[in-house]
Amino acid sequence: MRVPLEIAASYRARTKGLLGRDSLDGALLLSPANSVHTFRMRMPIDVAYLDRRLTVVAVRTMPPGRLGLPRLRARHVVEAEAGAMERWGVTVGTRVEITAAGQGATG
Repeated sequence: MRVPLEIAASYRARTKGLLGRDSLDGALLLSPANSVHTFRMRMPIDVAYLDRRLTVVAVRTMPPGRLGLPRLRARHVVEAEAGAMERWGVTVGTRVEITAAGQGATG
């Protein structure tokens, strides 16, 4: 499945993440990252923690106002609207592929 993907690779972009958004079409990749928080967020989000080979090591749904624990093996984090990971079939062990064509990610 292809999913529109934004990439937040700079410190500033990673710090902002999904803050101030009411929705997201697709997902946001934070890289490098091994934890996230949902303080000042307006919506619950799904979080997939990826290792260096882009394999999912954990998936969580986080309501606003939470601090996620760092995942030691995680090198990247994918954020999406709550429920998205389940709809996309993203579970522990899923390998994510990032392609430039169409700015999409496949799982």
